[in-house]
Amino acid sequence: MDSTPQNWRAADDFLSDLLVGHDSDLEAALAAQHAAGLPDIEVAPVAGKLLNLLVRMSGARRVLEIGTLGGYSTIWMARAVGEEGRVVTIEAESANAAVARASIDAAGVGERVDIRIGRAADVLPTLVGGFDLVFIDADKESNTIYLDWAAKLGHPGTVVIVDNIGRDGEIVNDASTDSKVIGTRDGLRMLAGDPRFDATALQTVGVKGWDGVAIALLV
Repeated sequence: MDSTPQNWRAADDFLSDLLVGHDSDLEAALAAQHAAGLPDIEVAPVAGKLLNLLVRMSGARRVLEIGTLGGYSTIWMARAVGEEGRVVTIEAESANAAVARASIDAAGVGERVDIRIGRAADVLPTLVGGFDLVFIDADKESNTIYLDWAAKLGHPGTVVIVDNIGRDGEIVNDASTDSKVIGTRDGLRMLAGDPRFDATALQTVGVKGWDGVAIALLV
């Protein structure tokens, strides 16, 4: 088959149907997000399952998420931390946070999730450290700020995940004036050069187009 966005989506749908399946709570969360007019920028189902597996594989019990949106990825991770675990998730928009809170509660994991409302750069300094996993999925222009706080609030062995690093391949464009591309490139350079991180990154194709994810370990 040809490598086209249509075929990327078809393959992603196949993998999602096979390995993720249908989930009424997650599907309801997406429906509520769309009904509220929130942007369609949540992680794909296969990526949500990846987050869930990474939390479980790392044994994370305290998770920090930067960028809640409608709570879809939050639910995936809250399920993974277990009954004694906690997810702190930061959302800049109070309307988004309200949608997320309703969906998270409806999914039965509300007691595990603490939603902090405000600009992440303002909220992060107020948090107590010791997070076992940090998922960064907010404004790309601030990736270096978020990575710095991930290192400050984590510990050796903390898993750090940065979403949307592919940018349709524009990350290789030195001349790009797109602030999201510039922020992404700066974040990747930080992961490469900052001795607090040991990192890699993968480009992906699928329902979210040509994109990617970086995964790092705090050392």
